[in-house]
Amino acid sequence: MQNKFYSITELTREFDVSTRTLRFYEDEGLLQPERRGRTRLYSESERRLVKEILLHRRIGLTLAEIKEVIQLFRNPPREAEQLKDLMEKIKARREDLRRKRRDIEELMSELDNAEETCLARLAEIGVGT
Repeated sequence: MQNKFYSITELTREFDVSTRTLRFYEDEGLLQPERRGRTRLYSESERRLVKEILLHRRIGLTLAEIKEVIQLFRNPPREAEQLKDLMEKIKARREDLRRKRRDIEELMSELDNAEETCLARLAEIGVGT
């Protein structure tokens, strides 16, 4: 079975990012595509990594935090202290994400209320939507 590779153009189209973004992630050590001459070839695992990086960016992780997460999967800790430290980081990250989820839900509710107010006012002045 032959491994599937993706060109930089294919990934930029799939994930709606620039080639500069992917090259930046490569320069930062987050991606390691194969090189054939000047051509970058991204494996399926590199493609999944791009997807993961973009998800982490959307939820607000810094590049340093993303690097740390990626390193954990590439080289998981084996010593008890490292594992305990990792567990604390996971716990803190979960709580941070839960807090962000609550904040997002609150903001969504406020937007819903603002939209309802606008619709009611439009109906009052006789403007249809």
